[in-house]
Amino acid sequence: MSFNVLVVPEDPLNNGYILKPLVTRLLAECGKANAKVEVLTNPRAQGYEHAKELLRGALLERYRHKDLLLFLVDADGRDRRSEFQRLEEDAAAQGVRLLCCAAVQEVEVWLLAGHRQKLGRSWLEVRAEVSVKERDFEPFLKSHGDSRRAGGGRDLLMKETLASYGALLQLCPELAELERRLRAL
Repeated sequence: MSFNVLVVPEDPLNNGYILKPLVTRLLAECGKANAKVEVLTNPRAQGYEHAKELLRGALLERYRHKDLLLFLVDADGRDRRSEFQRLEEDAAAQGVRLLCCAAVQEVEVWLLAGHRQKLGRSWLEVRAEVSVKERDFEPFLKSHGDSRRAGGGRDLLMKETLASYGALLQLCPELAELERRLRAL
């Protein structure tokens, strides 16, 4: 029997190429190797506030048949824990299992974790950079991605990152915490 998961991102167009392989691997590590992972594209979220609004709206009812909803977004320099707690409690009250996790600082950092040696500055600087997408990720993608592929090659770059899965969890403790929470389900 498969485990059906819906990932709710801020931007499915680009983040989906990072999040789908990441979540697939997280679930496999948690004993759900046959999980079916879908990234929400309809309706298409356009930013954090819009994605949060969608979750508070019809998404919970529309996707209540899923085994799990994951709200994976950028921290953008903010502590989102209290918002996440309310979202998870609201979902639970409606009988929906929802886990929230914010990337420090942006989802693209999770991909960059596997390519630290190519970034030209320390990992601590990259993690602390609120504008890491513009400062580090976009130049990295231009140099190391594949503009002929959908997502600019994000899927292949994420696959390389996932080859060092243990290092990814050490470098991005929010993912280690998400894995811990997934295992507890």
